[in-house]
Amino acid sequence: MTNQSVCEWYNDRSVFITGGTGYMGKVLTEKLLRDCGNVKNIYILCRPKRGFTPAARIEQIRKLAVFDRVRTEFPDRLKKIKSMEGDLGLPGLGLSNENKSILVNEVSIVFNGAASLRLESGLKDAIRYNTTGTKHVLDLAVEMKNLESFVHLSTAFCHCEYDTLDETIYPSPANPEDVMRAVEWMDDHTLEIITPRLLGPHPNCYTYSKRLAESLVSEYANRIPISVARPSIVTPSFKEPVPGWVDSLNGPVGVIVAGGKGVIRSMLCSPDYEAEVVPVDIAINALVLIAWKRTTIDNTIEDMVPCYNISKGDIVRLTWGEVLAKGKRYAYEYPFDAGLWYPNGSIRTNKFVHYFIVFMLQIVPAYLIDGIMILARQKTFMVRVQKRIAVGMEVLQYFTMRGWNFKIENTKGLLHNLNKEDLEKFYIQNTEVDVEKYMINVLLGARQYCMKEPLANLDRARFHLKLLYWLNLATQLFFGVLLLWLFVRVFDSFKFLLDSTTHSFTNVPIIGSLIPK
Repeated sequence: MTNQSVCEWYNDRSVFITGGTGYMGKVLTEKLLRDCGNVKNIYILCRPKRGFTPAARIEQIRKLAVFDRVRTEFPDRLKKIKSMEGDLGLPGLGLSNENKSILVNEVSIVFNGAASLRLESGLKDAIRYNTTGTKHVLDLAVEMKNLESFVHLSTAFCHCEYDTLDETIYPSPANPEDVMRAVEWMDDHTLEIITPRLLGPHPNCYTYSKRLAESLVSEYANRIPISVARPSIVTPSFKEPVPGWVDSLNGPVGVIVAGGKGVIRSMLCSPDYEAEVVPVDIAINALVLIAWKRTTIDNTIEDMVPCYNISKGDIVRLTWGEVLAKGKRYAYEYPFDAGLWYPNGSIRTNKFVHYFIVFMLQIVPAYLIDGIMILARQKTFMVRVQKRIAVGMEVLQYFTMRGWNFKIENTKGLLHNLNKEDLEKFYIQNTEVDVEKYMINVLLGARQYCMKEPLANLDRARFHLKLLYWLNLATQLFFGVLLLWLFVRVFDSFKFLLDSTTHSFTNVPIIGSLIPK
């Protein structure tokens, strides 16, 4: 048990983060450095990538805009970020003996957030990184001499067969150990055949592998102090480190950008369902509190695994239809640069209409544009872009075409007994939410941080949007006139054919006498 404030509890404790180079990992690291500044060290599991060593990658991360406030206010704290070369998919995380010794002897808090977020990934990759990778982290945590809290990041969508998701561990659809062994020795063809049967109600291998990981985590509950956090769809920041911060095109931000640039014209989405989302800074505040909260819970309770669904729940009521309406309105006020077409796409529930619109307004133009690029001896790109969009949308529509009910009482309870300072720093539902302002910040954040489009270009973007509007109007008028002309021509041809046929029948005995002159 502890009576310390949250900030005091993190003092002189070292943190180990898997997934620290990802979107949520960066915001978590920034939050700990800024508001829990006396944290001892933050170790981030990192592998070499694109010719950069782990140390070089961490140095690049320190320079990102997400750390601007820390760099300005507490520059020395950035030195506390340290890379740990390793790989989630390797036994022992691929750590050197020296690095493993540091983690085992020094770390008190673990945030296991690393995962393969490619929703279209095959079963082998998803299991290897999301389930087996979690086991590697758990095995390391068991050896940690000073471990006080282990927070496993799952997803609120990994229990898709339940209409209502309670904050508890659910029975596993399979033995995680059996599945992990199977994907290692089975060939890709065999795995592809059995995957549908294994997945059952799961829409993809990502949610299935995360489901198995939760079951695996529960098996370690009597060995280490574990908590499970289940964020829903994570969106750009609400307030911190800056409003609207985002550096990933995954999920709804990718849809916003593609829709804002006129690349997406239709999406399968039910406008009446609640948009179960959570801003990244609110999700991170919850994670920081979850790690602290675990130390206040009696560890003598057998198989104790506190679970927290992190989503807007009933705090803010907002449907997908409202998101689209507000998003389109503000997308016209704060447009993206260099749009392909006027952004007037829409959401639909009728699959036939949706796929017809996609074919006519996305696929056909993509081939036309690439055809022009070939004639101009330039590199093609639009067909490739549309194929990637099609894969992403096929996965995403599962989550937007059904309703979700996430219970968030445990998450709300994280604020109980916090002092005033902690309540202000680690806000969850105890803050005023201006949805209109947030939508504007989301658009501006995607524009600045993802697309690298400075706000100074807004006037030029608005002028370009007006040109696209008139071009879109002229195109609609042209095709409208063309269809009318075709209709008249077809009608005239049909009338001529009917007159000719009638004239021919007048010369036939008996039948001719029945036709009026």
